Amino acid sequence: MNKAVEAFLDDVWTELSAVYEKESKRIKELKNRSRLQAGIMTYLRVAWRKGKFTWADGCIHIDVYEPFSWSDSSYKVEAGAYVAELSEELLSKEFFPALCERIDHLFHSDERGPLFFDYRFEIVFEFEWEQSTLTLKQQLLNESKLLQLQKTLEDFIQAKVIAGLPVLPSEDDMFFFAHHLVNPDLMKQELEEIDSIIRRLSDKLRNNQARKDYWLRQSGSAFNHWAQDHFLPKYYNQTDDYGNEWVLKEEVVYPSADDRELNFFLYAALQIGLTDPDTRQKYLELAVQLDSKQAKDYMNIGSGKFESTYKGERVQARNNDVMRTIDIRILSEEEAAYGEALDYIIKLLQQGFPKDYQLKLKSTQKHVLPIKKLAKSKLHQFFANALRYPALFPKIAEYADTAMEAFAWYRDVDPGEKSVMPGTYAVLGLGLYSEEYFPLVSRYMELVDTEHQMVQDDYAHAFIESHGLMAEHMPVIVSILLGGNEEGRQVKNLIIDRPELAEALIQALKDKEHYQCELVLSRVFGSVKKLTVAAKKAEPPLKERLEELLALQTSTQR
Repeated sequence: MNKAVEAFLDDVWTELSAVYEKESKRIKELKNRSRLQAGIMTYLRVAWRKGKFTWADGCIHIDVYEPFSWSDSSYKVEAGAYVAELSEELLSKEFFPALCERIDHLFHSDERGPLFFDYRFEIVFEFEWEQSTLTLKQQLLNESKLLQLQKTLEDFIQAKVIAGLPVLPSEDDMFFFAHHLVNPDLMKQELEEIDSIIRRLSDKLRNNQARKDYWLRQSGSAFNHWAQDHFLPKYYNQTDDYGNEWVLKEEVVYPSADDRELNFFLYAALQIGLTDPDTRQKYLELAVQLDSKQAKDYMNIGSGKFESTYKGERVQARNNDVMRTIDIRILSEEEAAYGEALDYIIKLLQQGFPKDYQLKLKSTQKHVLPIKKLAKSKLHQFFANALRYPALFPKIAEYADTAMEAFAWYRDVDPGEKSVMPGTYAVLGLGLYSEEYFPLVSRYMELVDTEHQMVQDDYAHAFIESHGLMAEHMPVIVSILLGGNEEGRQVKNLIIDRPELAEALIQALKDKEHYQCELVLSRVFGSVKKLTVAAKKAEPPLKERLEELLALQTSTQR
């Protein structure tokens, strides 16, 4: 081996060995490792970067993790005078093969422990000359480790996904599982097979919102990485590291309509869209540039499962289940128009249209419900307009019964504190305007996700403003309070100042758990301590009723 090459390799290897020693200690201390993680290290880049003013004043850069284009976290090593003696031929024929040989030996050994290396490893070498850069790459594959990971993944799918509840994948496994699903080394990119696995897991996570949200983020991210790493570079050039801008390559050969990879890309776009509608839109637009009729249809009419347009006497409408949108145009501001629109939406939902849709409305009326914190969205406006017609109340209730679904949210606002469960505007409005729908309000409050939805916290105040505070309304008031967030504030207009109100509250709380009694009493009196003070100050017979409430709180605690 040439002496300059040998000196260069020794400097690189000495620094790399020291870095790997630190990484090895860190990796061995990792806890809660997923069984789906074959190893940590997947990448090495060794580079000579020329000096800013003089070529020879550069230094060696070593990256053991694939770096971001906008950052520089390289380990830097000063090089000797030997750098001037290196040539492209020496680097290509002696240095890089020798570096790869050493890494390959380490990669296939257990010297750094079984978790140190993943089953696949990329080696990149770059050397900057005055006017050009030499770039060499090598991929290493540990076939035995790959086979073991394939078997582990197969067993995991059967044990944690296909198997029935209560068995679920842990959050530690979900990141790797999502990325393995779209890894051609581990899974055939067969749309039907992967979709059936995703549907099965989604069904199991239906009643576990936190885990479902986490899975959707991880799977969306995995599909996005697959799109950017495997599909898009074949047909587009990336022009912007930050904006993720892709430009169609010149003279590119378009994939056929039945191309499996194109169809998988469209499927990926739809999965990404569950948490990132903007990227879904962008990817479908890119697929349209490849003359994909399916992508055009997705954007214009949806999946084709639903009649996309409707023209009635008083209403015109469109829907797109892929984009999860319903467009309603009210041609005549009257009861019959809103009845017609409600019939249209109810029929769509009954046919399986996504309940977490966004509504676009064209209407001259702009009513809203008298409830603080409700987003003044078009969907809110639609139901507030419809609720002006009491004859439509049964139809609005039918809509609510059809639309209500726990752990789902309308898309009428950006995800956040104003997001609401499907059916919210209909139910809350009906509860304000008619006692007939109090049972519907109670069912809604039992169904709503109190950990992730907040707008119902202000409903008790609006309800009392609308109906007054009456003893016979206490059961539904208690259900409203229990449907609120645990950190909900005291309801200022809910004042228990009459014996019959206190007695009604006692009766409504008798079958409740301790934590439920505590929540309700906190929302009514501010705290149990304030209830104690109120009981001491009250006159009989209110005093005795308030003391019963205190006793009830104590008995449920036991």
